[in-house]
Amino acid sequence: MTDPVVVTGIGAVSPNGIGTTAYTEALRRGISGVKMISGFDTSKLKIRFAGQVADFVPQDHMDARDLRRVSRTAPLAVAAAREALTMARIAHPIADADQSEHIGMLLGTGGGGQEFVENQYRIHYTGEGKSSPFTVPAGTPGNLSSEISIALGLRGLSHVITSGCASSTDAIGYACMHLQSGRLPMMLVGGADAPIAEGIMLGFEAMRILARPQNPVSKSSRPFHADRDGFVLGEGSWMLVLEKESHAKARGAKPLAEIHGWGSTCDAYHRVQPSPDCTQSAKAILLAIEQAGISPEHIEYVNLHGTGTKLNDVLETQTMKRALGDRAKAIPMSSVKSMIGHPQGACGAAGLVATILSLRAGFVHPTINLDQPDPDCDLDYTPHESRLTDAQWALCNCIAFGSKNSSLVVRVRRE
Repeated sequence: MTDPVVVTGIGAVSPNGIGTTAYTEALRRGISGVKMISGFDTSKLKIRFAGQVADFVPQDHMDARDLRRVSRTAPLAVAAAREALTMARIAHPIADADQSEHIGMLLGTGGGGQEFVENQYRIHYTGEGKSSPFTVPAGTPGNLSSEISIALGLRGLSHVITSGCASSTDAIGYACMHLQSGRLPMMLVGGADAPIAEGIMLGFEAMRILARPQNPVSKSSRPFHADRDGFVLGEGSWMLVLEKESHAKARGAKPLAEIHGWGSTCDAYHRVQPSPDCTQSAKAILLAIEQAGISPEHIEYVNLHGTGTKLNDVLETQTMKRALGDRAKAIPMSSVKSMIGHPQGACGAAGLVATILSLRAGFVHPTINLDQPDPDCDLDYTPHESRLTDAQWALCNCIAFGSKNSSLVVRVRRE
């Protein structure tokens, strides 16, 4: 690709580190952000821990008056977006009308403002407090991108992509399409979700897919472990500034990585289970590789979906073998969810950002808590500790409810 789409800014608000510097160091050291839930009464819950951004102060990123009108997802997204724009050397909020019209916003989210709506129902049924006139806009997923656009002065397109756990991966793919078509010269894109609320947790408990607590709870997210029993719910936001390399060069911005391929398919099989034949999940990977103009032999690292559920981890392992062939066993892979839990629609952006930051710093981040691998999960998941690497070409994989599969191919530029 003669003029690739490049990443020039990154922002991260993660359970194990707020800001890209803290996130990178947590990835390097294998630090977990899974902890006991704070902020609301968990007495009705069986599972009382999650990947929660405990030290986040929303008032540092949005006006107190505005915070009363939005879900927690909004300030998480705004905070990560501000860091990404700052890194990309874009002053914000953007006052120049011409510049503001040339930056689009695409956000991937799974639950959007469900946490806000849940709290409004609680107020309605208990009479404890006053219902908000902003219940509808705050609870509508499409308004989340507008919150970012309003806060930062972005007047290009402002859209939300919601395709389950693949939401932010797909948002990044669509952002690349806008840039490649020439419709806009710059895109702010990423994912944000804040699903840690009583009703949402109870819903996941009913599905029996949340991990049981380990001692300590930071060991509860155990992708590919023989005794894994589900995922740990997480929250956070990870954002990126994308533009063509020629555009970045013209304005003196530093490319951090190149997005070369995106593939997306649907098994059309089941509401919550991937197809056991792995055909379409493998095809999504191969479509991304084909669009990148490379072969599976070029892939040097894989950031896995790696949720920690019995079914998904085995099928993703089989998918890698099907898509990458014999080379699959020689490629280092890892799951960031072992450290941050599962931030739902934001997980694709979390994985891509983890990939770029770690490979640029010269290491593969680990899959922590992998004490005893499942015999059916027999790839190199980089257990326990990070590993030095000079890898550049990486695959980032996502699997979503509704039989969806999405993958990105990225080439990271070393520091």
